[in-house]
Amino acid sequence: MTTVSESAWDLPLTTIDGQTTSLRAFDGKAILVVNVASRCGLSPQYEKLEALQKIYGEQGFTVLGFPSNQFLQELGSEDAIKEYCSTTWGVTFPMFERVKVNGKSAHPLYQELKKAQDASGKAGRIQWNFEKFLITPAGEVHRFRPRTEPDAPEVISAIETALPAAAA
Repeated sequence: MTTVSESAWDLPLTTIDGQTTSLRAFDGKAILVVNVASRCGLSPQYEKLEALQKIYGEQGFTVLGFPSNQFLQELGSEDAIKEYCSTTWGVTFPMFERVKVNGKSAHPLYQELKKAQDASGKAGRIQWNFEKFLITPAGEVHRFRPRTEPDAPEVISAIETALPAAAA
């Protein structure tokens, strides 16, 4: 099982509104990090991600959305992305500024998360938009590839196991 390094918790993250934060702000929660894109055929997953936020948000869970245009399917500005997400999908979970997820200029958080293996034991490059990484409160990382729906049994099971209340 891959775990995020202690330093990863303090990597600077910029919200879609331009505020600086880090994973540390979500310490103690089960965190589902997702690289999202507004013009992707998988964008209906936003609806299921928001449903997870509503179901588990008060139990110590959050989705974190990281728009990326690396697959040329994201809108051109943070304002456009924010408007699209709120008006089309009713997104309430935290969204961040656009990031690169692959290559030398990949965001340091994604450089860290890509070390995690998926169910078939493969780590490395982000395959497409809507790749999901569940970070448990203990820092363990579970990786789910883009076509794995947010409400797939294996995702729900991992979330429910990771909820802080489940550990109590």
